[in-house]
Amino acid sequence: TLVLFLQLSDSLIDRMKEPSSPSGRQHRGSVNDEELKKRIAEELALERARRDSEAQKRRLFGKLLERERISSNEHLARAILRERAATEEERQKAQRFAKQLEEKDRELKKHDAYYKEQLARLEERSAQFYKVTTEQYQKAADEVSARFK
Repeated sequence: TLVLFLQLSDSLIDRMKEPSSPSGRQHRGSVNDEELKKRIAEELALERARRDSEAQKRRLFGKLLERERISSNEHLARAILRERAATEEERQKAQRFAKQLEEKDRELKKHDAYYKEQLARLEERSAQFYKVTTEQYQKAADEVSARFK
């Protein structure tokens, strides 16, 4: 910082000693040390203000970036939580469907057993009816045959 100050001071002194207009050449020898010190102080104050302003801008930008990063992280965390909740909901829905499917399967097996039992009864009754009908037919055929012999 001291080297920068010295370099800045030397360059300011050189610039201020140089005449900026034709009338400045006439007053070259009349530039006193007080005026020169005043100009240097003003230039240094302006330079310091500019650096402070830039530093403040960098700090504000850094804070802005940090806030943006925090906001992005929060948004990402919320999105992850929503995704996890949706995944858990889907898992529970799949479990409910699996239970419903198992219940339907049990119900179908129950109905299947009932209808098989009913079919067996009907086949047994049909067999009995066929036997009785066959016996009656045979008996009637024998009676007709005996009558017409």
